[in-house]
Amino acid sequence: MAVNVETLEKLERRITLTLAATEINSEIESRLKKLARTVKADGFRPGKVPMSVVAQRHGYAVQYEVMNDKLGQAFAMAANEAQLRVAGTPNITQKDEAPEGLIAFDATFEVYPEVKLGDLSTAEVERVSAEVDDAAIDKTVEILRKQRRTFAQRPAAEGAEAGDRVSIDFEGKIDGEPFAGGKAEAFQFMVGEGQMLEQFDAAVRGMKVGESKTFPLQFPADYHGADVAGKEADFLVTMKKIECQNLPEVDADFAKALGIPDGTVEGLRADVKKNLEREVKFRVLARNKAAVMDALVKVAELDLPKALVASEVERLTQNARADLKQRGIKDADTAPIPAEIFTPQAEKRVRLGLVVGELVRSNNLQAQPAQLQAHIEEMSQSYEKPAEVVRWYLSDRQRMAEVEGVVIENNVTAFVLAQAKVSDKALPFDELMTA
Repeated sequence: MAVNVETLEKLERRITLTLAATEINSEIESRLKKLARTVKADGFRPGKVPMSVVAQRHGYAVQYEVMNDKLGQAFAMAANEAQLRVAGTPNITQKDEAPEGLIAFDATFEVYPEVKLGDLSTAEVERVSAEVDDAAIDKTVEILRKQRRTFAQRPAAEGAEAGDRVSIDFEGKIDGEPFAGGKAEAFQFMVGEGQMLEQFDAAVRGMKVGESKTFPLQFPADYHGADVAGKEADFLVTMKKIECQNLPEVDADFAKALGIPDGTVEGLRADVKKNLEREVKFRVLARNKAAVMDALVKVAELDLPKALVASEVERLTQNARADLKQRGIKDADTAPIPAEIFTPQAEKRVRLGLVVGELVRSNNLQAQPAQLQAHIEEMSQSYEKPAEVVRWYLSDRQRMAEVEGVVIENNVTAFVLAQAKVSDKALPFDELMTA
């Protein structure tokens, strides 16, 4: 029997579903009889509870369950018959009038849009690249040295220098009044490593243990503390302790301590370069992938299903609540989070998902088994026991689904770059790593 599909607006559709009342009643009766075999009630033995009592206690729930099941089956059959790709869950309401012996319902829903992929040759993409040079290796080795540095008390006659670890008491005031977060005792930080505002850092340099100093500090207009941003404070600082750092020499012992097999400085630098090149590769790919996705959306035309956007907003909201809960925020489950906060992001994600899905289907860009294996093996090289990491991924269906999504995105990126107007840009290593 042909299904009459009514177009309401854009992606919204409506179809009428009918169920035979006798079939519904028969199914309800059948389920109640089955339930009566195990249901318990005071004054009756199991299996001996009268049907009238069973119906009184469980009739509504069973009726609701039967109606949901039958409507779900009827809607699925109708949508399949009409060859509709339904987006989201239908809204089903009972109609006031129906042919004798039937119960009628209106099912209102959205369908997936037609995605019109534009001419990819007109898409403009900036493709970045970066190289790991000796300076990058030197900087990383220096970080490794700092991770293994030790500290010793600086002589009392000497003032604090860059690289020292200091412990201070401080109190700040704005217009003579203390402010939240402006006071601390035995506060520890590294001089010259960007942990404090530059004015504060500069004022501490040269101070000796026991010395106190008062100085003005101008908070930046974009300072993270909104209450003090853009304001000037006066700080009183007292130096309590100064420790100078001792960095290990870059030698065979240092290389061995880092687990370099041949225990040589050359082996250490080669290992550092290998790890940096792997990291650079992933960062470059991520940046180029983002550029490709932005370009891809610009050349595509489609309407967005409201149901999919609403579902994505709900997912983002739940993620936000989970993050708040993890941070220890009280009432994270009930905190008011307006949907409009996530709506632009949800619309972007849904649009991109639909466009990428169409591109993958129309150009056979699905992830191949060999690609999945290669990607997992490449990721595993960052770990001490690669074989165990590979098994960890292969043993879990959800983890494999995540890998598949990444590989598909990589396929899409390569496909678009092969056709788009590409401009190449070489990025300095530091710019790529700090972006």
